[in-house]
Amino acid sequence: MISVTCVAPVNIALIKYWGKRHEDLILPVNDSISMTLSTDELCAKTTVTASETFERNRMWLNGEEVPFEEGSRLQRCLKEVHRLAVAKGSQKVPPTWKLHIASVNNFPTAAGLASSAAGYACLVYSLSRLYDIPLNEELTTVARQGSGSACRSLYGGFVQWHRGALDDGSDSVAKQIAPSAHWPDMHVLILVVNDARKKTASTRGMQQSVKTSQLIKHRVDQVVPDRINQLREAIASHDFQTFAEITMKDSNQFHAVALDTYPPCVYMNDVSHRIVSFVHDYNESMGSYHAAYTFDAGPNACLYVLAENVPHLLSAVQRVFPNDLADGDTYLRGLPIPKVENTEHLSNKIDSLDVHAKNAFRYIIHTKVGEGPRELGADESLLLNGLPLEH
Repeated sequence: MISVTCVAPVNIALIKYWGKRHEDLILPVNDSISMTLSTDELCAKTTVTASETFERNRMWLNGEEVPFEEGSRLQRCLKEVHRLAVAKGSQKVPPTWKLHIASVNNFPTAAGLASSAAGYACLVYSLSRLYDIPLNEELTTVARQGSGSACRSLYGGFVQWHRGALDDGSDSVAKQIAPSAHWPDMHVLILVVNDARKKTASTRGMQQSVKTSQLIKHRVDQVVPDRINQLREAIASHDFQTFAEITMKDSNQFHAVALDTYPPCVYMNDVSHRIVSFVHDYNESMGSYHAAYTFDAGPNACLYVLAENVPHLLSAVQRVFPNDLADGDTYLRGLPIPKVENTEHLSNKIDSLDVHAKNAFRYIIHTKVGEGPRELGADESLLLNGLPLEH
C-alpha cells in the first residue's frame, strides 16, 4: 500500500476564463490570468492510496462517496497521469493497482469560490506525487481536463493560462507569470454573500454563452489580448492602479457576457451590486484605487487590497455593511487583521460612505497571495487502510 496526501490552493481569476472552444479537452476561447491564494485559509486536501488489495477505484468528496465512472473527468485525469507515468518509465506504483481517493475542501463547494479548480489541481498533483511525475507544463494540461481553471492552481503567485492554438490542446498550458514572493503584500478580502450551490453551473453557463452571446465574440477578439498584456505589465511593475482598473473592468465584462447569454446567466445578486457601488465610492473617497473587486460565477466578492490598506478597507466594509455577527468568532476568518487607529482624516472618509445593507454577508475571509500545491506528511492522511477516517 502506497499513499500520498497533498493540499492545493484556490485561484481567483483577474482576467476571466469563460467559454470553451473544445468541450471534452476543455480548451478556452481566451487566455486568462489569476492570482493563487494561500492554502492556509482556502485549500483542497486530497489523499490517494494505491494497493494491490483494492478491488476497484473509489473516491470520497467531503465524506460522501462519488461515482468513479468511465469517461468522467475524474477518470480522464487518472488515465492521463497513467500515460505520463508510462512515458516517464515510472515503476513506483504497479499499473494494475487500484486507487482509493479522499478529498475535502475547507470552503463551500460550487458556490463560486473556485472549489473545482482547487479540487482537480489537488487530485492531479497528488497523483503526480504518487506516480513520481514532476510538475511541468504537460501536467497542467491534465489538470485542465478535470476543471479548466485547475491548471492555474498548480502554480503559486500569478499565473496565465494560455489559450493555445493546436486542436489536441497540447499548447493550452498554464505558466507562472510571477511567484508569490514577487508581490507578497497583495491581500484579499472575500465577502461571502452566499455559500450555497449556484443556480447555473459554470459548465452550462459557458456552453450557453458561446452559443448565444454576441458580446463574448467581441471580448475574445478585441478586449482580452490587450488586457492580458496590460495586466502582465502591471504585475511586473507592482502597479496596483492599473491592476485594480483592469481587474474590475474584466469582472464587469464577464458578468455582462453572462447577462448577454440567452437565457441569461445571473450570478451576481443585489448585495453583489451594492459591493460594486461601495468599492467605487470608497476608491473615490480615497483619491485613488485602494481596493479592486472581482466576482467569479457567483455573488461572492473578492476585494484585492495591499496589506497596508487592509485595516482601513475592513473598517469601511463594516461601516457600510454592518453585521450582527461582526463580534463573533466565526465572522472574520483567515489572517488576523491588525488593530490600527484611524487618523481623523481617514475616519472622516469612512463616515462619508452611505450604509448599504445590514447582515449582508455570512462571513469575511482575509487571505493573501500564496504558493502552489505541496505534499503533506503521512499523519495528515484522510484515509486509514484505504477508507475515510470517519468511515
